[in-house]
Amino acid sequence: MALRLLRGKDDRLTAYALVAGGVARWTEDRPAGPEWTGPWLIEAPGLVSLTVAQSTEGYAHLVGLRRRPGGTGEPARVDIVHAIQFQTGRPLTAWHSLGTPHPKDPRKAERTSAPAMAVDSSGALRVFVRNAGGGVSARRQDPKGTWERWTDWKGTDVLGGLSAAATADGRLELLAPAGKGAALRWYQPKPGAAPKRGEDVPADARPDSAAVVETSPGTLTHYWRDADSGELLAWRPGAPAPAPLGGSTGTGPVAAVRAVVDGHDCTVLAHQDAGRLAVAAHPSEDEAAGVWWTPSGEQGAHNPALALDGQGRVVLAALGMDGRLLVARQKTDEGGLALRAWNRVGSG
Repeated sequence: MALRLLRGKDDRLTAYALVAGGVARWTEDRPAGPEWTGPWLIEAPGLVSLTVAQSTEGYAHLVGLRRRPGGTGEPARVDIVHAIQFQTGRPLTAWHSLGTPHPKDPRKAERTSAPAMAVDSSGALRVFVRNAGGGVSARRQDPKGTWERWTDWKGTDVLGGLSAAATADGRLELLAPAGKGAALRWYQPKPGAAPKRGEDVPADARPDSAAVVETSPGTLTHYWRDADSGELLAWRPGAPAPAPLGGSTGTGPVAAVRAVVDGHDCTVLAHQDAGRLAVAAHPSEDEAAGVWWTPSGEQGAHNPALALDGQGRVVLAALGMDGRLLVARQKTDEGGLALRAWNRVGSG
């Protein structure tokens, strides 16, 4: 399952989780909580992956990979689907199929990866997948809502687990873990520019472990888990080598958010480690200062997500073993990154 946490234009947080039958959604009753409403099921039969991105208008774009059974002896029916939530707590649009880069070959379409996406400075939404040839394909929705055709961005040996984001000024970056000890990277040199292929990143990344967050104005830091050691690594453009973050006993991608801790600009991290969550914070873009992981939450909590609430406090959310949403909020009356007691929301 995947969990995503977004703050809407009205400063209320919404949590989205992939569940059987579609997407579960929980919404803060008021900015900064603590009460939530949910879960509300957004039906999407066959949905097997979920990613969520936010536009400058505050719209939540939901995109996922849908896989439905084919006929006897036929391949599964696979496509990418998209829906929009225009306001916090409101219903979504109907799911719209974006197809795949292989509309005439169902067996190739089966090899399409889970998508990543980001919204650039023009308001255009781009959806990225690994295609059947092991490269990257993208489909763009222009600012007026019209979808263009799938385009081939090339690349080879892509493993899946693509990670995309845009800076606050809307400059997009895409990281695609690949074989041969490298990750492929595309970026916009400036807001509104045509994306271009950058130099490969020195990364031997585990599939589905990549994540990205803006750690200073205009700079995105990419994270992944080393294929051999399992350690989390961080890298940003201009860095000579990836920076180690520890966490080698953990699994899956790290959640990250930029926040103020004790008056300092920090990056807060969370991941699943040894059957529970672990949390850390360090000065933004100064991983060399040291990263110390602290266990948090109940045994079995998984799929952490991080965001800032309407008061600028760090909110850590996760899913419990029973499927219920777990939420912990930053204390403001203690030093360091102290979290209040975990709150269990709704029913699973």
